[in-house]
Amino acid sequence: MVPVVTVRYSEAFKLQVLRELEEGKHRSLNAAQEAYAIKGHGTVRRWLRRYGREQLARRVIRVETTKERDELKRLKERVRQLERALSDATLDLSLERAYVKLACRRAGIADVEDFKKKNSGQPSTTR
Repeated sequence: MVPVVTVRYSEAFKLQVLRELEEGKHRSLNAAQEAYAIKGHGTVRRWLRRYGREQLARRVIRVETTKERDELKRLKERVRQLERALSDATLDLSLERAYVKLACRRAGIADVEDFKKKNSGQPSTTR
């Protein structure tokens, strides 16, 4: 006599298979069963009946007014502007640091950080 083997699937596994079905990763219930070697003709179909609605309930449907969409567009554009400004400021700062190092080297100043501390906030005397 051949022993009967019962396979139990975890809730997480079942939900993963159903999520993949909803996302279109498998073209059918049978394809999902074959992909994971799930035995039993109606196993995935039972999971779908049991968990399918829960999966659909997790989807968020957002209803926006035209004003909200316009505000979102405006804010996204503002973020892009600020990112560009930050990029420009970072580049300017890098160039300024390189210039100060070069100027200190040409002036024979060894400790650039010490030079910056001593001269921070002081007006230039050469004009």
